[in-house]
Amino acid sequence: MSKLLANIERVSAGYNGETVLRNISLKIHDHDFIGVIGPNGGGKTTMVKVLLGLLTPYKGKVSQPSGPIRIGYLPQAAQIDRSFPITVQELVESGLQGRRFWRPGPGKAQKKQIAQILHETGLSAYAHRAIGELSGGQLQRTLLGRALIKEPNLLVLDEPNTYVDKTFEGELYHWLQELNKKMAILLVSHDVGTISSMVKTIACVNQELHYHPSNVLSAELLKVYNCPIDVIAHGPVPHRVLGEHRH
Repeated sequence: MSKLLANIERVSAGYNGETVLRNISLKIHDHDFIGVIGPNGGGKTTMVKVLLGLLTPYKGKVSQPSGPIRIGYLPQAAQIDRSFPITVQELVESGLQGRRFWRPGPGKAQKKQIAQILHETGLSAYAHRAIGELSGGQLQRTLLGRALIKEPNLLVLDEPNTYVDKTFEGELYHWLQELNKKMAILLVSHDVGTISSMVKTIACVNQELHYHPSNVLSAELLKVYNCPIDVIAHGPVPHRVLGEHRH
């Protein structure tokens, strides 16, 4: 029987008194792989902030019914200040903060863990390089390593394919399928065509939230959900479905 990790219950949230999300609910179980889609400004990132505890909702609540869980978070690369004087290894290591064993400087076990994460993400050779010198894909690898170092129950990714090359994007999605064997994943993206072939279920967020317990969405269903996404996928190869147009 699956374990309920996080429960978003009738949440409304926004900024400066303006409501962005209205009465949304979502249950996240262990080994879920949920793709979150929706238009820009529809509230996807706001939902993530509420889930992470970075934004207090106007009403409703987020609970962890099975007890406290560890959440790994991969933010959009654009949110990172590349001029900040920190190395790849230090950024990955910073993910250990908040763990009960944290002390000034990692211990022997943590150093081994950091080295393993750097190896798995292909960053060993860049460990002492400043993040300002990294490519978009290398920075995303570093942020993924930071998210994974805390051994999360739930991995949350906000538009992870933004500003990265296709090679990294393909590797990332392969990693996610492997990681899903041991943790739940919430993947936010505007490109359902890319993600729908690997996520298990889809949540469409456009102020309200409509949950679809499958990874197959039709254009008609998206219209009913008021989710204006123009990318539909089925089968192993994602492709784009466009409305009729004249050349």
